[in-house]
Amino acid sequence: MDANLTAGIHWLGHDCFRIDWEGVTIYIDPYRLKGGPPADLILITHDHFDHCSPDDIARIQQPGTIFVTVAAAAEKLTGKVEIVQPGAELTLKGVRIQAVPAYNTNKFRSPGNPFHPKEKGYVGFVLTLGDRRIYHTGDSDHIPEMAQIKTDIALLPVSGTYVMTAEEAPEAAKILQPKLAIPMHVGADIGKLEFAETFKKLANVPVVILPLE
Repeated sequence: MDANLTAGIHWLGHDCFRIDWEGVTIYIDPYRLKGGPPADLILITHDHFDHCSPDDIARIQQPGTIFVTVAAAAEKLTGKVEIVQPGAELTLKGVRIQAVPAYNTNKFRSPGNPFHPKEKGYVGFVLTLGDRRIYHTGDSDHIPEMAQIKTDIALLPVSGTYVMTAEEAPEAAKILQPKLAIPMHVGADIGKLEFAETFKKLANVPVVILPLE
């Protein structure tokens, strides 16, 4: 395992990560933060409270912080916001950001009513940091669009209920074929930490379970 793959990647619980890269501090879906350095970029996949949390954002936002998110989440934010839809690409502070689809295929609030409908336009993100590509799926099932995504690191949800289960996520990993997969969407009262271990046993790609910071 190339330790450089995980350099600067910090798992802060649930779907929240901080990525430190060449002086740029990036947060994805900040939630239940215990503190941390101020953010240069904050990427938010959708507007649900455990992904777009104004109280947590306030702990890391600074005057120069730029948000990248969907329109529904932008309504909860103040400051500089870049609104994206699936398919959007932009470069901010030297980071190339691609917004990709994120939605449910078989997780429903009620019959025919998915937790994350495709038509809502929720997103995941593919970040290009130098020669390394990191894919954060957002809240998603294994979807056909993943076949078109090229990534070195895949941050994959494994909790079930709202996203892929620990048994479904390996199928996404098989399609993506990253150099490394990192499980997420566990550890914040939504998904047990042992689901990450289940995913690791079943996946056909290398898996690292990051320590919870």
